[in-house]
Amino acid sequence: MTKIFSSKYRKKDIREGLFSILPAMAIVLSVRAYPVVAAFLKSFTDWDGMFKNSFIGFRNYSYLLSSGDFWVLIRNTMIVLINVPLQIFVGIAVAVLLFEKSLGWKFFRAVYYLPQVISMVVVGYLFAIFFSYYGPINAVLRMVNLDRMAIEWLGSGITALPIIILCLVWINIGWQGIIMLGGLSAIDSSLFDAAKLDGVSYFQRLAYIYFPLLVRVIEYSMIISIVWSFTGLFPIIFSITSGGPGYQTTTIDYMIYLKAFVVGNRLGEACALAMILLAIVMILTRLQMYISDKRDNWR
Repeated sequence: MTKIFSSKYRKKDIREGLFSILPAMAIVLSVRAYPVVAAFLKSFTDWDGMFKNSFIGFRNYSYLLSSGDFWVLIRNTMIVLINVPLQIFVGIAVAVLLFEKSLGWKFFRAVYYLPQVISMVVVGYLFAIFFSYYGPINAVLRMVNLDRMAIEWLGSGITALPIIILCLVWINIGWQGIIMLGGLSAIDSSLFDAAKLDGVSYFQRLAYIYFPLLVRVIEYSMIISIVWSFTGLFPIIFSITSGGPGYQTTTIDYMIYLKAFVVGNRLGEACALAMILLAIVMILTRLQMYISDKRDNWR
């Protein structure tokens, strides 16, 4: 009898729980799932957003994958991914300095998150101004008689892409610092006290204590940062270079915008490119999770 009643109440609890999350699930599915499905279906059409909507099969995908511009986008995106290890390293360094309460740590704890609060478009325009031909960077170079180095920094992909990487690292110092600081706070403080008593230097603590104990946090940060580097660069690219010169600084997510709203309303191609981007992100995420699981099994 007790089992019958417990089973009855358990089913009732499950049913009530499902009903309680149903509104939230409906919102998530309508906001997230429906646009993905709609974009997938539209990727097989010649769609201009208004009148043309004819089915053309895999023609959009074959055109994109056979186009030389697509591989330029892949190259640019892969180069920009250099920002991920750089921002993680800088984030760990900042977190360690705050965690060890270095000189002025209270002031910097309040200031270092500032780049994350500022709008990305504003940050992008600031970097565009700083590295313009008549901007502060070239002005300083001319003041110290380095006129030959005062170049059009944003006039070539060779110099513009490193500037974009620098901008991304600067923006993410605050976020990476908070993530790493949270990871450090979860570690037994006796390890750090013992290291200091043994006279372990700062760089030795960084290499042999902090990095190994933050592996799981670094893995999480790397996955999120790589996904963001594929999908969240539009405001930075738009405000610094607008993808130019040519397509030398154009990434996949920025090209989706160009195809959809700038180059002749080719929304069918934009949807196909968005699906390719989704596939790349899912594959990379799954690969990182697989490597992480394998590393845990090797232990």
